[in-house]
Amino acid sequence: MNQAAKPNIPVKRKKRWATLDDLQLLLLSLPTTIWYLLFSYIPMFGILIAFKKYKVRPGKGFLWSLIHNSPWCGLDNFKFLFSSNTKTTIAMFRNTICYNIVFITLGIVIPVTLAVLISHLYSKKLAKVCQTAIFLPHFLSWVVVGYFVYAFLATKEGLINNILINLGFSPMKWYQKDAINYWPFILTFLNVWKGVGYNMIVYMASIQGIDGSLYEAAVIDGASKHQQTKYITLPLLKPVIIIMFIMAVGRIFNSDFGLFYKTTRNSTSLYSAYVTLDVYVYNSLFNSTIPTYGYASAAGFLQSALGCLTLVTANAIVRKVDNENAFF
Repeated sequence: MNQAAKPNIPVKRKKRWATLDDLQLLLLSLPTTIWYLLFSYIPMFGILIAFKKYKVRPGKGFLWSLIHNSPWCGLDNFKFLFSSNTKTTIAMFRNTICYNIVFITLGIVIPVTLAVLISHLYSKKLAKVCQTAIFLPHFLSWVVVGYFVYAFLATKEGLINNILINLGFSPMKWYQKDAINYWPFILTFLNVWKGVGYNMIVYMASIQGIDGSLYEAAVIDGASKHQQTKYITLPLLKPVIIIMFIMAVGRIFNSDFGLFYKTTRNSTSLYSAYVTLDVYVYNSLFNSTIPTYGYASAAGFLQSALGCLTLVTANAIVRKVDNENAFF
């Protein structure tokens, strides 16, 4: 007589907290975790300085001075950003946003174009030489770049003015108000020239990860290089382009201090053409006789808050248009 089959009852096993492989991965990530805790999360308590009139008590530490010797002042530190000349305030926010919009646009179009062109080169050695030459300016500091720019634009000994004189033209005073209309183009060129190499590497790495059989099938079907780029490369680069765009939008209220301060040599005649939020805060604090830590903290907090807001907004727009490629 056959016995009835017994139902399979799952046996409960005790879950181990972590296997040996998981433990190894946790140990590998431990230095990075400690670094982020020390330099990214713990310093976030300094946001309180933006809402306090911070005063340092000699012989006391930062926390003691912040808690016991710094009274609350509400939003007084934020008024510092709007209490100056109205024209300066408008120029500050206008330059910060408009420059970043141009930088974001060119920071996507030009690197993608260069990455596609270099990936189509038949000579691998030539491709590596071009890639290295374009990537090299990324490692130069703005201090070095500022001296190079001055060597080109100096009034008496600059290379460009020497060329203009030899051609029969009068020299241009590049750091005076007469040349103020040229500086937006100069700053844009320098930003693209220095940063295009890094973004190009990101897109080239993505192109290298595309399955080669797709291009082989396209060649068999008679597709040209333009058609391969249009129907294979760009659609597969779309997720990376969107991620890079969203991350760039999150920094739209930040500016590269070295670009706007060092290359212009902080010329007062050109101030309205290059003043950004970072440059304005630095000049205000540098010229102040009283340490105003709260002003700098308020400016940084405002930049972070507005940047987070724009990032979330851009991601929400992308999620509605193309939900699969949204950042989060």
